[in-house]
Amino acid sequence: MRVDVRFEDGALVLTDDPAEGGVYRLPRAGEPVDGAARRTLTLAEALHARIRPVGTAEAVLREWATRGPRSGSPSAQDPAAAVPTRVRAGALVIRDDRILLIRQTKRRETWYEIPGGGVEAGETLHQAVVRELREETALAGTVREEVARVWKEGTRQHYFVVHAEGEVGAHEQLDNYGGRPTWMPVADLPATALWPRRLSWRIAHWQHTGWPAEPIELADSVRNLGKPCTW
Repeated sequence: MRVDVRFEDGALVLTDDPAEGGVYRLPRAGEPVDGAARRTLTLAEALHARIRPVGTAEAVLREWATRGPRSGSPSAQDPAAAVPTRVRAGALVIRDDRILLIRQTKRRETWYEIPGGGVEAGETLHQAVVRELREETALAGTVREEVARVWKEGTRQHYFVVHAEGEVGAHEQLDNYGGRPTWMPVADLPATALWPRRLSWRIAHWQHTGWPAEPIELADSVRNLGKPCTW
């Protein structure tokens, strides 16, 4: 299936998803877009919208943010439609405008990850994120809202705001594949080599504007973690 990427007066033409409120879709190629379901979003609005198919939406936003609007009829890329090879749950822990990350270093390269890991058999997402946070940092967590779902290389990742109590444990007592828990200013995230990359500037934005009412949905094919991501 192909979709139509259309722009009108600098805004992206979309349709409401009839099955779910607050979700937009790129119209199918050749589909007439008119009536009450028709919507147009500016780039600033589209960056914070839930647009499906998520894989194609990522490509459209990348092109739009870096080179300008470009119409076309690309193939629909929808990683959300496939059974994930792994489901991951991650914890966004923020204290005093600093976020807790896991610093990883390998072959002189340094990057950061959000605490979390794979959901085990029989676990709920909430149980997994609390367990992973405890194993990687020794903090005891209470799950609040889910703010993002990210599809990347066959995995589906769920990210939750988590209230955590206690202090970070000693490095030798933690299970995080050699990484080290690090508190980083939230304002520094857009320029930080954070994985997943498409969450970096959004977390900093949400910290000041409020967390989304529904989890944002993102595909993430960004491999260069050292390069700023704006889409």
